[in-house]
Amino acid sequence: MSAPLETAMPGALETTTRAASETAMPGALETTTRAASETAMPGALETTTRAASETATPGALETAMRGAGRPRLVPYVTGGITADWTRYLLACQAGGADAVELGLPFSDPMLDGVTIQRASDQALARGATVEKILTDLTSVRDQLTVPVVVMTYANLVVHAGATAFCRRLAAAGVTGLIVPDLPVDELGELEPAAARSGIDLVLLVAPSTPAARIRQICARSRGFVYAVSTMGPTGERDTLDGRAVVLAANARDAGGPPVLIGFGVSTPAQAARAAGAADGVVVASALVREVLDGATPERLRQVVAGFRAALDATRLRGTTSR
Repeated sequence: MSAPLETAMPGALETTTRAASETAMPGALETTTRAASETAMPGALETTTRAASETATPGALETAMRGAGRPRLVPYVTGGITADWTRYLLACQAGGADAVELGLPFSDPMLDGVTIQRASDQALARGATVEKILTDLTSVRDQLTVPVVVMTYANLVVHAGATAFCRRLAAAGVTGLIVPDLPVDELGELEPAAARSGIDLVLLVAPSTPAARIRQICARSRGFVYAVSTMGPTGERDTLDGRAVVLAANARDAGGPPVLIGFGVSTPAQAARAAGAADGVVVASALVREVLDGATPERLRQVVAGFRAALDATRLRGTTSR
């Protein structure tokens, strides 16, 4: 019979292993790694992130978003969707928007769902171009009291050149820009070009974004941080993805500008729930569907006002935003 576990003596192999463990000196690789860890300097990306965070000042969009004093509401309108599309822009403002997101239609979208794609197709079929949309926007500039944030894809920015594109946006009265297919690692040319033109560059975080990267994105985003609620294209959904609440909380903890949840915010009730975790919402497909179905600008104003009322009720319950 073998000895009880409590009294068993170590064998020759265990004795040798213990001795080696207690006396072993770190090898060359371990020594180098320890030294590097203790004295490591920040990399280029971290240095850039810190510098951007410490020196950048909020632009007009971020100033408006920080000073809203209520849960933020940013409705989306597709530029050129109808001949009188700017009336929808003004209707969103009249309905209680804190800013309006203006989509520049693009033929090869990467994340637009069916509704936004239909709207873009309709606008492009009407002959909408970036220049025509910005000219239309300029014509109502004096009537707009809320910031306009353009959303488009990198192709259009690169085609025009970052500097020329941002200058053209600024000339039309735009104060914010969202380029969802341009990652934070590739902002080298656009970020300073936007800053020089007074354009706040809004960056996105998603449920798959690691914590360290969320901090980088929040430090460099201007205007607001766009928290994508779900891993999928834009579009209306029956329920708000629970990951959106966690993502918004993590992004808020990271610091930076206000955090707004977008993608799938389809009803006033969902907007109210999202505002309980974030600083506001972006509503797109639910509004664009109304326009595609023939809603008048007055009807769209009423729909936006419904989202406004739900968000304000959330604030009154005490779930205020920063």
